[in-house]
Amino acid sequence: MTDYHSTPAPSNSRSTRVLADYAVRVQRDSAQAARAALLAALAGAAEQDWLDCARQLVLRDDRDGAEALLAGALGEYPQSVELRRVLAGIYLQTQRGTQAEPVLRELLTQHPDDAGAAFALARMLKDEGRMSAAAAVMRACFEHGRHDTELAIQAIELLDDCGRKQDAAAIAEHAIAVSPHDPRLYAYAGMLEVQLGEFERARQRYIFALEHSPQACEWHVPYGMASAQRYASDAHPDFHLFGECLLRTDLSDKARASLLFALGKAHDDVGDYAQAARYFRQANALAHALTKWTRKPWRRAVEARLAAHPYSHRLGPSHDFVPVFVVGMPRSGTTLVAELLSRYPGVCNRGELPWLATLAQQSTLAGDPSRAELERAAATYVAQARQDDSEARWFIDKQPLNFRYVGLMLALWPNARIIHTRRSERDTALSLWMQSFTEEVQGYAYDFADMAVVMRDCDRLMTHWRKWYAASIYTVHYEQLVADPKSTIADAAAWLGLPAADATMAPDKPASTISTASLWQARQPVYTRSVERWRNYAPYVPELLKFPA
Repeated sequence: MTDYHSTPAPSNSRSTRVLADYAVRVQRDSAQAARAALLAALAGAAEQDWLDCARQLVLRDDRDGAEALLAGALGEYPQSVELRRVLAGIYLQTQRGTQAEPVLRELLTQHPDDAGAAFALARMLKDEGRMSAAAAVMRACFEHGRHDTELAIQAIELLDDCGRKQDAAAIAEHAIAVSPHDPRLYAYAGMLEVQLGEFERARQRYIFALEHSPQACEWHVPYGMASAQRYASDAHPDFHLFGECLLRTDLSDKARASLLFALGKAHDDVGDYAQAARYFRQANALAHALTKWTRKPWRRAVEARLAAHPYSHRLGPSHDFVPVFVVGMPRSGTTLVAELLSRYPGVCNRGELPWLATLAQQSTLAGDPSRAELERAAATYVAQARQDDSEARWFIDKQPLNFRYVGLMLALWPNARIIHTRRSERDTALSLWMQSFTEEVQGYAYDFADMAVVMRDCDRLMTHWRKWYAASIYTVHYEQLVADPKSTIADAAAWLGLPAADATMAPDKPASTISTASLWQARQPVYTRSVERWRNYAPYVPELLKFPA
């Protein structure tokens, strides 16, 4: 928002002289007296002198002095944009959001296209879990001005992180109208439209990016295109298009792996399992070489959780907030369970929140944390789950790997509910092997031996948690879910205590934004063709036979 590291004022400037005198007075007199003398010395000075002094005091980590100086400066220049920016920056740096917000909002009222103020306010709102408010700030800023592509991309990424895909897509479309020839904007727009279920529109955006920039493969555009549909024939032009891209010699290994995953998916769609397996094998080899995931830290963390005792402190239940954690191996049905449960009244599906893992890794929650630390952690999570757009009571977090933190969940919320999804290990392994993941934590998915370790540890941990918290854990089997989704979800809903809903499986209920590997499948009618899918690949991927059927 404000560049506190700007070039210092010249040595003969008024600001330099008065700051030198201030430094002497701070050592000799009281801080209050030194600040009074500083304000007196700057009385009648130009706005830039006040501003230079304020920035220098911030650089010296004298925020109290800078704040006192700014109060005097704003007495002389009450309409100064730059002085108010610096003041808001101090409030933000000292965790005083309630004071920063009105200053920033006043700036935006007077200057609606002030991107610096808009980004500062939106980031503060995001940290507080006020995602809708953050989106409103960014959209208003971009609707009132013509900002360059770099700023637009920053705004898109910020709102994407907020989970506000529709708002991010709106900014992308506005930016395209301003800069209609920049393929980066089309790639971002396509990525967002896929997550919103606008598959045909996403394809149009992706095609533009691919036709207008050789970098489109580095942006994983082919994988996005393949994810946006189910191919019916290898005569589809994407097969030739992706094949041509594969002939390029200038692709990074990451881009080539993504392209190979796209080709594997396309051939799998049309039933050419031999060719699909060849592409997937090449893709996984490249992705495995690139990942930083290793077994040692994973195993160390699992063993530590298995050896740990339950938390000494447990917070009381929150009757208006019931977290529902859908856990298990990725690709075991977590997205489908969350989507179907979210159709009940009073339920909000937040997708895969990163917050439980973030909190669990904090040193303050290591060992046996105090009640105060648990309360702080719970408040942080609740703000990010509840946000500012829902009056729901049940909030679904479907981050599959949260099976590592069941003990923490139930220390924070004794009324938390954990749904454990299970699926045939062979089908799970195959489905993992067919995906290109963006998160480093999923790096095990590119190697069958690593997958086996994670699957075994998932079972070990869930068995461990059931010994302590059996009443809080419910199991859903993928095969049963797809065979009889209505009854399976109704039973899970009854266990959760959800209100009865005759329209639970209503086909016209829109799916929420989906940004996981299931973004296409979760929007289709529930189907059973993925059950025992591994049989199609057994002749070409014999490693699958090492997993239990």
